[in-house]
Amino acid sequence: MRLGLVTYNVARNWDIETIIEKLEAARFEAVELRSTHMHGVEPGIPRREIERVRDRFAGSKVRLLSLGSACEFHSPDASVRQANIDETQGFVELAHDLGCWGVKVRPNGLPENVPEDVTIRRIGEALRTCGEIGARYGVEIWVEVHGRKTQEPARMKAIMNACGHENVGICWNCNPTDIRNGSVRQSFELLAKHILNVHLRELPDYPHGELFHLLKGSGYNRYTLVETQASCEPDRYLKYYRALWTELVRAA
Repeated sequence: MRLGLVTYNVARNWDIETIIEKLEAARFEAVELRSTHMHGVEPGIPRREIERVRDRFAGSKVRLLSLGSACEFHSPDASVRQANIDETQGFVELAHDLGCWGVKVRPNGLPENVPEDVTIRRIGEALRTCGEIGARYGVEIWVEVHGRKTQEPARMKAIMNACGHENVGICWNCNPTDIRNGSVRQSFELLAKHILNVHLRELPDYPHGELFHLLKGSGYNRYTLVETQASCEPDRYLKYYRALWTELVRAA
């Protein structure tokens, strides 16, 4: 496993140079750039800016791993779902040009007055389309376990079943809803074969040690990305998190 950072929220106000400088100093190996933040890596940026960002990361010790979009597919309005698919395609094309591995998308809840199975099917169909787009560009689609009700592991499993595309997997998100009787094993085993990325969030009662043990046992050899609140001492915070992460990996 390798350690990286999601720029939501601790790095939301950093430009590309600052991100690279601070992550290199803290020995973080990768970053997921969250859409709408100060670094401004968004679909539609000029070609010269794409090349600048790509080359700057390529010359650093930090991998530009992924782009974190807010694209979501649960709306009952077909035109809204299509707009989000089109936006995802923009992120996929940008990710390809930047050399990223994946684009993060999400469900964000179940709309009222719509049968749950209908929404699950719609999300799955949209994700399948996104998976096909991503496959053409060599970019994976990572579906964050996210949203009220949709973050429930059983519902996320149903979404993955409805999607059924090999280029689409999940981004484990360390949610309270993962936990059953103090353990995440049941939820993990339900979703393990779909996990392509992991976000580590700060939840006081979350069994991170067990999660790392399960990840190691499953053969997971990808990235774990820290997604936490902003810190008034970010340099110190990142170095301490690196030390904590190293111990979690060792103990697993």
